[in-house]
Amino acid sequence: MFKRRTPEPPANPPQVVKPGGKGRPTPKRKDAEKRRRQPITAPATGKEAYKRRRAQLADERVKARQGMAQGDEKHLLKRDKGPVRRMARNYVDSRRTFGSYLMYAMFAMVLLSMLPIPAARLLVLFAPPLLLIVVFGEGFWLSRGIKRLAAERFPEEDAKGVGLYAAMRAMQIRRLRVPNPQVRIGEKEKV
Repeated sequence: MFKRRTPEPPANPPQVVKPGGKGRPTPKRKDAEKRRRQPITAPATGKEAYKRRRAQLADERVKARQGMAQGDEKHLLKRDKGPVRRMARNYVDSRRTFGSYLMYAMFAMVLLSMLPIPAARLLVLFAPPLLLIVVFGEGFWLSRGIKRLAAERFPEEDAKGVGLYAAMRAMQIRRLRVPNPQVRIGEKEKV
């Protein structure tokens, strides 16, 4: 008798569409959480959890290794990221360098040192320092060239350390370079 009566809401309330809105009402938290829930598939033992985690990490490492080999920016190390470093890699990879053959030459020197021929031993004594001087000279030359090219093409990018990066890459055996070379020897126009 003394109750307050509220008017009953209309059966179909008018839908007010806001400009830029999503066109539907926001779901209740209970409904949203219900949709998000998935059955828990926790491992029964710690040993099983350890195996799952190791398998997951192995998969991640394989993906990262493949991405790094292909030169994918997402998977590269910090030292290899950026357009300047990519240009430095392509600059070095498009040329034949003495540095990439240094390890082969040093291995040949070790084999020559085992021969009982005095001339071979004399060559082994003087050749390594000469090879190193040639490789360091080539590294200096490459470093200057890549710095000049980086300043021309990417004036707003940071080119700090790119010369040493290029020189160190030039000293690696081509097959063992990471990330893998993206250009072939002689494709200097792609740099």
